[in-house]
Amino acid sequence: MRNYIAFFKKELLESVRTYKFFIIIAVFFAFGMMSPLAAKLMPKLISYANQDGMKITMPEPTAIDAWKQFFKNISGMGLIVAALIFSGVLANELSKGTLINMLTKGLNRSTVILSKFTAMIIIWTTSYALAFAMTFIYTAYLFKNHEMHNLLLSVFCLWLFGVLLSAIILLGGSLVKSSYGCLFITGAAIAILMLLNVFPKLQKYNPFSLSSNNVALLTNSVKVSELYYPIFISSVLILACIIGAISIFNKKQI
Repeated sequence: MRNYIAFFKKELLESVRTYKFFIIIAVFFAFGMMSPLAAKLMPKLISYANQDGMKITMPEPTAIDAWKQFFKNISGMGLIVAALIFSGVLANELSKGTLINMLTKGLNRSTVILSKFTAMIIIWTTSYALAFAMTFIYTAYLFKNHEMHNLLLSVFCLWLFGVLLSAIILLGGSLVKSSYGCLFITGAAIAILMLLNVFPKLQKYNPFSLSSNNVALLTNSVKVSELYYPIFISSVLILACIIGAISIFNKKQI
């Protein structure tokens, strides 16, 4: 347990020293602040187009438009930024051989995987919570009617998908010694989930729905019960990825 805590602190400190922590915090802070502002300013931007002879009408923006922007930004560029930040968390150390000294001194390989995964979740949760808080505050300030359905569940679903993404990245990092290879494996896994979502019978089981049905939850277009299977399957896949990463890493020659 002592080694786990020490290595976990080392991971957090390294993310601060390499400015990765500050980068993801800044990006998610911007997304959180920009989402309600973009929803509020969109009609005004459209009105400028009307002055040039184009006639485009838009309904008055509401709080749900702000949350639409939030989920669009985080599930798109937000996850991409997180993947880029996390892609080298294990692959870089394997390629540089920086783990050799620690492992030869008795550090358990499973401790390396678990501490890195914990650090990734802490960073992801902190940045995601900051984006959520900024969107919530600005939405409450800019929009009078900000009541909606299943907001916390929608936010949780996207958070869980981010955790799954982190687990896939860690599994990819245990397979290859390159951050580019890790990104390729992660991108391939997400592409497979997107492809499976094309088939209606598989949609209710697909973890990808956790990042695509957020707005539908807010409008009650999707029932809460329809997300039970994806939440359970995502949790199982997270566990499987971590166990797989530990198993592969234990057998890997460094």
